[in-house]
Amino acid sequence: MDVPDFRTVSVEALTAMVKDRTLTAAAVTEHALGRIEALNPQINAFVALDAEDARAQAAAIDERLDGGENVGPLAGIPIGVKDLADAAGFVTARGAMHLRDSPPVAADSTEVARMRAAGAVILGKTNTPEFGCMGDTYNSVFGATWNPWNLSRSAGGSSGGTAAAVMSGMVPVGTGSDGGGSIRIPSSICGMSGLKPSHGRVPSGPPPPGLLDLSCVGPMARRIRDVAYCLDALVGPHPSDLRSLPAPTESWRAALDDPPLPSRVLWAPSIDGGSVDSEIVASCAAAVERLAAEGVEVVEMGTLFDPADAVSQAFVPLFLIGAMGPAFRPLLGTPAWDDITDWLAVALEEMFEQVTVDTLAAARQQCGEMSMQLGEVMAGFDAMLLPTMAGQTPVVGGGGTIDGVEVENWVRFTPLANLTRRPASTVCSGLTADGMPIGLSVLGPQTDDVAVLQTTAVLEDLVGLDPMPPDLDTD
Repeated sequence: MDVPDFRTVSVEALTAMVKDRTLTAAAVTEHALGRIEALNPQINAFVALDAEDARAQAAAIDERLDGGENVGPLAGIPIGVKDLADAAGFVTARGAMHLRDSPPVAADSTEVARMRAAGAVILGKTNTPEFGCMGDTYNSVFGATWNPWNLSRSAGGSSGGTAAAVMSGMVPVGTGSDGGGSIRIPSSICGMSGLKPSHGRVPSGPPPPGLLDLSCVGPMARRIRDVAYCLDALVGPHPSDLRSLPAPTESWRAALDDPPLPSRVLWAPSIDGGSVDSEIVASCAAAVERLAAEGVEVVEMGTLFDPADAVSQAFVPLFLIGAMGPAFRPLLGTPAWDDITDWLAVALEEMFEQVTVDTLAAARQQCGEMSMQLGEVMAGFDAMLLPTMAGQTPVVGGGGTIDGVEVENWVRFTPLANLTRRPASTVCSGLTADGMPIGLSVLGPQTDDVAVLQTTAVLEDLVGLDPMPPDLDTD
């Protein structure tokens, strides 16, 4: 059976072919395993793989389908699981040396369990920086993941392994998580559409301690309609996630069949007034102009938050101490501390000395104030549009560049959606002069995931890009 390149067919169409027996789940799984064998040595997207078990899962799905059973909406779809989430039979190493020899887990995380129940085939684990600590993907256990568009460049993070696996055609879908941009950053610089859902849409449980303030999980795929199709199988409450939201009453994928144009949008070239790469701004502005040409009212806005505080002052203590602290504090003073990613160890030591309960309380209070301010600014608008990244794609371990100058905080816009718990997406608006994807972000009103999905789909359709990285040498 000739299995199509996963990047040339929608997830919905691929699983339909498996269900009507044009393809078998076994053939689709073999195609994925072949792509991984050919490409993973160059890209390093997958860090664990169980081909034998994947074949057994696929064979069981085919047997059920041949028996007339409804296997589920993801029947036969092979996926990679970001190595922050549990997948039964695999070690959850989290990119951390002190966890690399942990025993395999016995049960799936809630998201993975729902994907498995929907018919997906779990192939293995995808790379992530240590505990998802940055917008790049490298660690001392598995090394770096490289961008399929350019093997000298970063795939972004912290869901860089999944993004690289999807964009190179190893799998059509993978799991991601987003505590400060970790779905949107790699989706943006790998040329994909990505969504950070509202917190609680896809249950995160059982999450590592401390992640409830910032992080949420969701599927990753090339195009937004595939993301929405997967979300239909994943959204809905679960007792493991205290933030769980009710299940939608209508299909999110169906809402994108003929998505309405937004009426009014805010366009924010720089929400903090700081520098943004000129190529990025020009590309995003051109996409926004496409909306205006269709009759959408576009209102440009200036600085929303002072870059000296606001996002950074709230995000840093919540991320390092609220999210990372519970996992790493027990290692302080032990030999395992020496194996922690260098900059993370230094930052954690500083935070352990400086941050108090009052600091965290003030950060959470600031999040509430930012949410109120954002709500007031966005009143009467369907969405806010802004560059996903402030800087261009770095080399692994480096900083992104703004007009050719390397900067540290090239991803400074993405945490806003986490701090205010808004749904936010990214969509490819074009390519830089050196051929790397550029992302435009859609930030939506509180809990209005459908509006974000619809505006993202409209932008995909209007801009008309279907970016594909150059073929890699598989000899």
